[in-house]
Amino acid sequence: MNHLLRSYAPISDQGWSEIDKEVKDRLLPGLAARRLIDFSGPEGWEKSAVDLGRVSTVEAPGQGLRASQRMVLPLVELRADFVVARSELRDLDRGAVDTDFISVDSAARRIAEAENAAVFHGWKAAGIVGIAQAAANQLVAPGKKFAEYPKHVAKAVETLLSAGVSGPYGLALGPDSYTEVVETEHGGLTVFDHLREILGGPIVRTPGVRGGVVVSLRGGDFLFESGEDLSVGYDHHDVDNVYLYIEESFTFRIATPEAAVVLKP
Repeated sequence: MNHLLRSYAPISDQGWSEIDKEVKDRLLPGLAARRLIDFSGPEGWEKSAVDLGRVSTVEAPGQGLRASQRMVLPLVELRADFVVARSELRDLDRGAVDTDFISVDSAARRIAEAENAAVFHGWKAAGIVGIAQAAANQLVAPGKKFAEYPKHVAKAVETLLSAGVSGPYGLALGPDSYTEVVETEHGGLTVFDHLREILGGPIVRTPGVRGGVVVSLRGGDFLFESGEDLSVGYDHHDVDNVYLYIEESFTFRIATPEAAVVLKP
């Protein structure tokens, strides 16, 4: 029996197909961190931890013995609940094309933002250190003068190059900063166009990020380990509603703190 328990839900095959499509459509724009880091997996719901390749010394059980314990990073399970009205599901089966899935949008937004925040700002309770927390380079403070962003991003790229970190580079920006970068002009071009030329890689609108972070896209520096990728499961239902959820299991680790520069908000 699959742990998502989808077969127990009062939802037709067509209903599940539409729900899965709706969730995917709502999730993709928000899963911004995945465009800038290495994604590994999914390796399945049974995956519990990632081997760190290190050991810690533990007390041995007797004299003349030495003992070490393997170090692992446990995966964390993240879940966002949502509700679908049974009347909407019945209308969908009748052929309605304007099904109300408002709560799906909210759940997708919450879980995508939480994933991004864990990658860039960490999640202490889950043992995850974020890129902005660990970055060896936190020298750039652009403030709110967005016309000056190209100068600061160029400085960030130069910092990475001086540290021997090759490109291309990407830039994660919080939603407000992203909007300003797109709308602000500088030297006859938008700041967005200037930044793209400097970076050689994408500028990504990243919900959950405060300020911005320039990262190398060369690979091997930032590792997202997926157990179960984002999936829809069934919780319970009553006479009016079906209670569902979006769920994933993952962890994140940093191999090279020098491969990022934080743009302080």
